[in-house]
Amino acid sequence: MPNNRKRLIGRVVRNSMDKTVVVAVERTVSHPLYKKVIRTSKNYKAHDESNEIPVGALVQIVESRPISKTKRWAVEEVMEMPE
Repeated sequence: MPNNRKRLIGRVVRNSMDKTVVVAVERTVSHPLYKKVIRTSKNYKAHDESNEIPVGALVQIVESRPISKTKRWAVEEVMEMPE
């Protein structure tokens, strides 16, 4: 059975909540009229069981079951730690 859950890569922007990090995922979009490439970002709340991921870390998040009212993602892997 293949695991076809969505995965996103983003940077941790906040970790003040208990067992939760806020991950900003950036993507580029072409403006529909002017065709200029624009960077947009969206924040996702992700579950962090260990509660040890610092602000600035690059993480991969994966879709999961609803954990709370706004939390539908979980941290799958820490790809890069801040210096």
